[in-house]
Amino acid sequence: MKQLILVPCMCLALAWAASPTWAQTEQHDHSPKPGAIKAGTVDFATSCSPAVKDDFNLAVAELHSFWFQEARSIFTEVLKKDPTCAIAYWGIALTHWGNPFAGQRSPQTIATGKAAIEKGQTTGKPTARERGYIDAVAGLFSSADVTTQRARVVAYEGATELVASQNRDDMEARIFWALAIAQTALPTDKTFAQNLKAAEILEPLYKRHPNHPGLAHYIIHSYDVPALAARALPAARAYADIAPSVPHALHMPSHTFTRVGEWKESVATNIRSAAEAEKTGGLGEGLHAMDYETYAYLQMAMDKEAKGVLDHAMVAATRTTATVTAGAPGANTFAVAAIPARYAMERLQWEDAMKLTVTPAPNTPYTEAITHFARAVGAARAGKPAEAAADVARLTALRDRELEMKDAYWAEQVDIQRRGAEAWLMFAQGRKDEGIKALADVAAAEDQTDKAAVTPGPLAPAREMLGYMLLEAGRAKEALVAFEAVTKKEPNRFLALYGAGKAAEATKQSAKAKGYYRQIVEICKDAGAERPELAYARKAAK
Repeated sequence: MKQLILVPCMCLALAWAASPTWAQTEQHDHSPKPGAIKAGTVDFATSCSPAVKDDFNLAVAELHSFWFQEARSIFTEVLKKDPTCAIAYWGIALTHWGNPFAGQRSPQTIATGKAAIEKGQTTGKPTARERGYIDAVAGLFSSADVTTQRARVVAYEGATELVASQNRDDMEARIFWALAIAQTALPTDKTFAQNLKAAEILEPLYKRHPNHPGLAHYIIHSYDVPALAARALPAARAYADIAPSVPHALHMPSHTFTRVGEWKESVATNIRSAAEAEKTGGLGEGLHAMDYETYAYLQMAMDKEAKGVLDHAMVAATRTTATVTAGAPGANTFAVAAIPARYAMERLQWEDAMKLTVTPAPNTPYTEAITHFARAVGAARAGKPAEAAADVARLTALRDRELEMKDAYWAEQVDIQRRGAEAWLMFAQGRKDEGIKALADVAAAEDQTDKAAVTPGPLAPAREMLGYMLLEAGRAKEALVAFEAVTKKEPNRFLALYGAGKAAEATKQSAKAKGYYRQIVEICKDAGAERPELAYARKAAK
């Protein structure tokens, strides 16, 4: 059994926020041992045998950091030592549910989780509190009908709130409640009501328990939208060192770093994540980290470094295909498709984009759509619109497949890609005004939603593409407005800043243009000289 550097919390029980008192627990010696797993500090009270306490806390710590296979293994070991530990089945079920932000669950996932939770409901003599945890999770697995998943998730939020209200001295109940709240946030809600509600629970707890992995992790998720991301920076800069043995904990800070344009920090934490993931056999998590790492390198015009990550990712994916497709296929197949597409599109290499190889993904059509989108836009922008038509048609079919799967979010995202590609096709065919109008509509639609956690950002933000289309049409004033909107939503994006500089130049705003070029030069100070746009910015910034 692995050992955890795990010190029981200074406070076992958290009263409601209005309560001025905090219960204290006795501290014990949990000195680090060789090879110990560093996953943060958790103290989850159970009625199980005292002999499994440390193992159970380790499993919950890993669960909080989405290290699901590892956590499941330890919960299973707990049950071998104490077969009456019903609450361990709660943990196993949650490991099968997986990342709460990961989209639809398959019937197999539901069946496996349901079997685990039913064992929990019929094992031992759990306390009323433990039964509350078990029954709350049971609701997530009560149906395999994807059309009811949203309703089940919302009901789960209510069930976790009930557990927290009935166990006011249980900090863990409040943490899982906050995660459930964040899980229900809709990408179309620009008031961010659920995000802020979750953060309101988590922030005071984090101040008192800065080494708890779930608190730092869920704060990052709660603020993982452009308008709120900067609020997560303290947690993001701490989380990797709270749980440095856990690949997802090492990656997760880059969600915040990406939102605020801190590319060096994103690269550094994803290098650590990918290395730890590969060391522990978690290729899927490693590929996810490499996608974010590639994105960050490309924003700094560090194209050689990005190519190195691309090459490594493709070799790793080919070598262990079974690992790639297991566990979280959406995240894994997404990275395999996205990394080469980003490498071509962020460098404006349209001939390369149109030649990308398509890998069919029948279970995740939205990941196949990545390549068709890049190919279609690449062909149109390379001046070969006829070669874009087949990819646009395939995007339509993939959109329809997502609709058949009742996956509304990804159906919309694929349709945004389809419409964006169609707009470039119109423009390349000489229907410029029609293309501009179509792409403006796409940008407005994209503004009403948000990216999924699986991706650092769109392959090409629709409003940024609109800026370049307007520039090519000689409408630089409108282009500048589009680019500047992107720089506010997605700070420090290379192509948005470069487009803004070119548009400012074209409108005779030389001081503003120099400002954008100087920003590029500062962001890309470690880059080589291979990207023509960076060479232009360096010269124009003087």
